[in-house]
Amino acid sequence: MLEFPPRGSVGVRRCRVGIPGDVGVPTRADGAPSPEDLVLPLQTQCLSDRKDGCCSYNTMCLSGLRRFLLLYATQQGQAEAIAQEISEQAAAHGFSADLHCLSESDKYDLKTETAPLVIVVSTTGSGDPPDTARNFVKEIQDKTLPGDLLAHLQYGLLGLGDSEYTYFCNGGKIIDKRLQELGARHFYDTGHADDCVGLELVVEPWIGGLWTALMKHFASSQGGEATRGSPTAGPHTSLLRDPMTPACAALDTRIQSLCLDDSGGGAPQASGQDAVDSGQTGTLGDGVEPSLTHSEPPLSQAALSIPAAPPEYLQVTLREPLAQEEIRVPVTSAGPVFQVPISKAVQLTTNDAVKTAMLLELDISKTAFAYEPGDAFHVVCPNNDAEVQGLLQRLGLEEQSRHHVFLEVMKGATQKKGAALPPHIPENCSLQSVFTWCLEIRATPKKAFLRALADCTHTTTEKRRLQELCSQQGAADYQRFVRAAHLSLLDLLCAFPSCQPPLRLLLEHLPKLQPRPYSCASSSLWHPGRLHFVFNVVEFLSYTPAVVLRKGVCTGWLATLATSGVHLTPADSGNATVSQISIAPRAINSFHLPEDPTVPVIMVGPGTGVAPFIGFLQHREKLQEQNPDGSFGAMWLVFGCRHKDRDYLFRDELMHFLKHGVLTHLTVSFSRDAPAGEGTAPAKYVQDSLRLHAKQVARILLQENGSVYVCGDAKHMAKDVNDALVGIISTEAGVDTLEAMRTLAAFKEEKRYLQEIWS
Repeated sequence: MLEFPPRGSVGVRRCRVGIPGDVGVPTRADGAPSPEDLVLPLQTQCLSDRKDGCCSYNTMCLSGLRRFLLLYATQQGQAEAIAQEISEQAAAHGFSADLHCLSESDKYDLKTETAPLVIVVSTTGSGDPPDTARNFVKEIQDKTLPGDLLAHLQYGLLGLGDSEYTYFCNGGKIIDKRLQELGARHFYDTGHADDCVGLELVVEPWIGGLWTALMKHFASSQGGEATRGSPTAGPHTSLLRDPMTPACAALDTRIQSLCLDDSGGGAPQASGQDAVDSGQTGTLGDGVEPSLTHSEPPLSQAALSIPAAPPEYLQVTLREPLAQEEIRVPVTSAGPVFQVPISKAVQLTTNDAVKTAMLLELDISKTAFAYEPGDAFHVVCPNNDAEVQGLLQRLGLEEQSRHHVFLEVMKGATQKKGAALPPHIPENCSLQSVFTWCLEIRATPKKAFLRALADCTHTTTEKRRLQELCSQQGAADYQRFVRAAHLSLLDLLCAFPSCQPPLRLLLEHLPKLQPRPYSCASSSLWHPGRLHFVFNVVEFLSYTPAVVLRKGVCTGWLATLATSGVHLTPADSGNATVSQISIAPRAINSFHLPEDPTVPVIMVGPGTGVAPFIGFLQHREKLQEQNPDGSFGAMWLVFGCRHKDRDYLFRDELMHFLKHGVLTHLTVSFSRDAPAGEGTAPAKYVQDSLRLHAKQVARILLQENGSVYVCGDAKHMAKDVNDALVGIISTEAGVDTLEAMRTLAAFKEEKRYLQEIWS
């Protein structure tokens, strides 16, 4: 919280996420102190990453910073970024963060660790720890470990998740629970941040309370007191146990800013001369609706608590290529990447369907790529070319698009701890390629990014508005006009024309362009040398600064490839004109058919969620052909779509499997078709179909030790199916809801209840 007092008074610099303690003075984009923002700190402390070991305005230097171990496990970079944020703030609060990824087990040892531990953990898949935590979780879940192995350890944990998924923040919860089973105890309450409403609503106050908790921990330890039992983090620790509604989260954030204000009073009075203090400049008249670029009272007149400007750390040089070099496609994946041709493209839905579903067939016959039914894989995709060109044009870099980008870390001129070159930007890569293949240019700008952009904005009203959007007071506007509006960097720059960020700033803040995961929709026994996958062409409206219909980054690109003449037979796949895409294996998962073929299975997959089950059925048919005398369990498919005549995917294939006895039971619901006959009440959704067959479902799960697989949308379907299964178990087994939930949780632990879901 960076509170700017009236001109001429003395104030205290606040930290990036709204908590007292950050050190130094505000700076402009070029790193120099901004005269209009200069605030002398009442108390400053030594910054550990300064070469001289002391701050410019130091009045009290701490020679021995108190160390804590800071670990993170990340899937797409969120947890890592938050851990780095904590690390950067630590020195200003008198602490030293020993930062490592959980996968770097050679750099820390919890069995002998004496310092307090802080962990930031994301969640992936349907509730699993991220890939970088797999080995760590496997090690601590060893049942032979003694129950007091980590009794010496005290820790605080921040879990990241999305409440649209059934197992919210489960990656963090798994680690949290197991650490306590091994004797470790909290010195600070666990936080659960919800990406559905905005991670920052929980992350910011959690980090703020961390410093108080650490101070109490070290004070207690130095006094020889044991800090076992209940957490000792003071008033901040009772927050954030469960996902909050936006309204409640915003209220808690405001309460936190009041609790943590060490001035003893309210916000300082605005001077009327500083854009951060006063909203008098650029306010609208009464009755004008707020928008991305305009606010209304009380926000437009509020004194703002804004984040500190993030430290700059990159030096960027653009060099003209020596010759007409072809722009190569950079691949920054850690694992193997295979370039494969598209051998077939088929539209599965009619043109009047609500969503367009497509099937692509990839020729993997000349690669070492292998898969099982139920596996998923990654597609390496580029950004939309028109958006890349628009961004280059807006930045004034169109004529330098083919120049090569050279990056260096600022030597001795950055306060960013552990500053390093972005690993997802290859050396000697053109600017065009960097924006096309390396950076998630459509990512919603985070508040730290908005704060940095505000320093590059030259119009007072525009600068003030960007400061509002990244402030604590503007949390609701940020949610409404930035997050919910699917705002991209290009949208933002078009809405704020006086914002002129340097290229360095974009490379520091734009995240890596992530490959997109897709489920395999075939069996290699049925289609040797081929891989099928299915996708809906994602379309959504972006409302700022103008209403624009956009397609998904990857699905839009794939649809363009599929509709540009790639309707080929396998014999054509050797043609040099065939489009190719890059794919990579995904981490090993457990969404596979039971090893015992006699185990009955229930498959639930509406829409494109049916894709992996097509692979299951193809595989099972081939196994039955190879073993005509074998014993095979029942296979149920519960499928759903909107209209029978528009988006009933794989209808002919399903009828084939049903006819040949591979599929023993098929139930299909059509959510938008009229009832089949007068007085009938057919199942509208897949969860309704499950309830209609409750006795059979319960028999398969409770008496025959069957397995249930769920694939599809996490936002509604997965939760509704989960609730339906709980209700079926409760009713048919004659137990209460809590016991039914425990039973279903046990199925998940036993890998008998598996989900492959997405938002």
